[in-house]
Amino acid sequence: MKRKIYIETSIISYLTARPSKTIIGAAHQQITQAWWETRNNYDLFVSGSVLAECAAGNTEAAEKRLNAVNGLTLLSSTDSAIDLARHLILKSIVPRKAAEDALHIALATIHGMDYLLTWNCRHIANMEIQRNISHHLESIGLLMPIMCTPEELLGENDDDITG
Repeated sequence: MKRKIYIETSIISYLTARPSKTIIGAAHQQITQAWWETRNNYDLFVSGSVLAECAAGNTEAAEKRLNAVNGLTLLSSTDSAIDLARHLILKSIVPRKAAEDALHIALATIHGMDYLLTWNCRHIANMEIQRNISHHLESIGLLMPIMCTPEELLGENDDDITG
């Protein structure tokens, strides 16, 4: 059985963006592209929130982002996911200004994803925040998906790409 991955918007943004002029941005793009080539090893999911974020901004860039997610399974935004996102914010586990990030985390959790793939290391793939999220989810009987970057999912055969 394939692992289930919730694809957060930053992955699609790095995948489809014009080549970055910064070293870190270019590295994220290259790693994202390398991981994307392995995507058939997984079942991939997005949400309405991801689609809305992909559709925003420059029309041409939005079209590229939406084409990239075309065909991925769409998760429903359930009341329990919305309630969990609100709860993460009310408990100050995720900052109020990161409400969309709380929703990504909640959707991935409620829908039983194995991974939440993101380049958002401020509010999602952040070990301090993850620790607090994990403790809280355990206390209410939920299992947190592994929140990680594409680099963390690349296997040993991809060493030439990641250095």
